[in-house]
Amino acid sequence: MSTSPTTPAALAVGDVIALDIGPVAHGGFCVARHEGRVVFVRHALPGERVHAQVTQAREGQRFVRADCIEVLDPSPHRVAAPCRYAAPGLCGGCDFQHAALPYQRELKSAVVREQFSRLAALDVEVEVEPLSGDDTGLGWRTRVEFAVDETGRAGLRGSRSHEVVPVDSCLIADPRVLATGVLDQDWSGELAVDVAAPSQGDTVVVPVPSGESDTPVVTERVAAQSFSGTFEVSARGFWQVHPAAAGTFVDMVNQMLDPQPGETALDLYAGVGLFAAALAERVGESGKVIAVESDSEAVASAAGNLAAYPSVVVVRGRVDDAFGVQRAQRSGPARSRAPRSRKLRRHPLLPLRADVVVLDPPRTGAGRDVAAQVAALGARAIAYVACDPSALARDTAFLAQAGYRLAALRAFDAFPMTHHVECIALFEKGGA
Repeated sequence: MSTSPTTPAALAVGDVIALDIGPVAHGGFCVARHEGRVVFVRHALPGERVHAQVTQAREGQRFVRADCIEVLDPSPHRVAAPCRYAAPGLCGGCDFQHAALPYQRELKSAVVREQFSRLAALDVEVEVEPLSGDDTGLGWRTRVEFAVDETGRAGLRGSRSHEVVPVDSCLIADPRVLATGVLDQDWSGELAVDVAAPSQGDTVVVPVPSGESDTPVVTERVAAQSFSGTFEVSARGFWQVHPAAAGTFVDMVNQMLDPQPGETALDLYAGVGLFAAALAERVGESGKVIAVESDSEAVASAAGNLAAYPSVVVVRGRVDDAFGVQRAQRSGPARSRAPRSRKLRRHPLLPLRADVVVLDPPRTGAGRDVAAQVAALGARAIAYVACDPSALARDTAFLAQAGYRLAALRAFDAFPMTHHVECIALFEKGGA
């Protein structure tokens, strides 16, 4: 039977096809087409002609995934990947080692612009900026979780895979991580092993699983232009992995919000209290800062880190729960039963009004309901710190519906060689 122009060509895993590579897509792929079917291609660059091997194909889907295995017509921005594991079928941690570092940032800028155009109907002018001291894009990652294979060797995951690729080095890891010898040891019986190289003190190695009480605490020092402070963080807890990120983001949030003495501030998804501490210094003892965080370990750290600031109150709980947002909840084990609403009351320590708000949600973003509740606070300014541009763009649309416009947007290359990018957006009331 012949294939009509509207019927995508049948492709199977392992097929090799010639492709003309189109624009970059969110997630570390570039987009191509093959006889009516979209192909998301890793290890390629826009404008190239390549041979690609199909790595994922499902019946009924109008797209497949593939790896570039031969470059027929290279991009002028293509370089030899510095790491031998950054290749088809190997480590999935880095997406763009085959692109010159300035061009990587051009690709990420294009992704941010495309996400805002598609999800928020906004044309934004944004260029991804390097962080201080990052000239090569290597040696920056101060926290790494290595997976462990069935033989006890530490390694990294393949792209979109649970398969462990044993490695003897990781070029984006801080040299102190590799100096622990973690990649030379036998980790039989462990699921993974975390390594944290903090800004102060010794590098620590934590096998996973590990009892909560056995997880060491490390010290991180932030010395930004607008704020300085010391924070205790679990070695397995969340902290920015690029050494220049925390200080840069604090400075940007302070600049955007310009907190004033006596104001009420909210730090939502507060982690161990980085932004809450910076806000507390600005609003002073006459102001108030409410920090909301759900992770129990982070809350314990935040309580200690923020103890010197009498204006700060730490609230343990999910942000949506604190606002009293109703979440769907399954009733009983039967999948066929319809979800029922879980009725919640607004947390008594959460104010009805606020002057400034920091949103620093996980990769999934804040969501429509939280955006609406934040907007209802009537803050004069909202700073949104986002590690996923698509979630930020979606939430930008939600905030716009609630009366807040995007007033400023900055983007930073906090994860060189990968497709990830950190954005910080300022929202203000009214206007288009």
